[in-house]
Amino acid sequence: MALLVSASFDLKSLLTERSWTQALQEVFREKYFKDLQESLGQDYSGAKQIFPPKEKIFNAFNLTPIDKVKVVILGEEPYCNKWEADGLAFSTPKGPPFPPSLDNIFKELEKDIQGFKRPAVGSLEKWAAEGVFLLNAKLTVEAGTDSHKDYDWQKLTDQVIKIISDQCPFVVFILWGNFAQTKLTLIDDEKHTIIGNKHPTLVSIETANCKCFSETNAALEENRHSPVNWSLA
Repeated sequence: MALLVSASFDLKSLLTERSWTQALQEVFREKYFKDLQESLGQDYSGAKQIFPPKEKIFNAFNLTPIDKVKVVILGEEPYCNKWEADGLAFSTPKGPPFPPSLDNIFKELEKDIQGFKRPAVGSLEKWAAEGVFLLNAKLTVEAGTDSHKDYDWQKLTDQVIKIISDQCPFVVFILWGNFAQTKLTLIDDEKHTIIGNKHPTLVSIETANCKCFSETNAALEENRHSPVNWSLA
């Protein structure tokens, strides 16, 4: 029965943006992708609570084509509480209270970007439309567990980071925390700008003051790209 369930789950069909479907054609043929699809088919069959909703798994890709990517913000995995994850790193469709990491990102924006006003909801889709690729290294999570850490999502997302590094002329990569900074070897640092700082957690926000957002815009403008409008209000 499990095989029938997983066979009906077509993971690649959830990726609808043409430039990404073309870029990942070889990935779709790899055994690990087929294994990932089978595991997720069973997980999303209803026996478990998995986030984000399956139609949002590739939300970051579907909202930001490769040729529009000018900033990458890398997260580790989706929020694991009900209704919080929307397929974009650090983003949530909920209103306050926000998840702690997003709350601290808003605090940093209030300090760093003049006139930034905290939005009523935590969706970062507006950034995605501006060319900010909000990528989680692992695209799914089971409620209350870290069981998907053993899935091969990072094989896929590491390839995605490499594709962006190779194909895009200039990108600012924002890597918060030790985990994100393990991806440095995938990025051509002579071609792109890398901004690293502490992860936006409760313990780091008081000392962070990273100016990541204004530094990102300065790097974009220096390389003749339009800055990001960080406003979400």
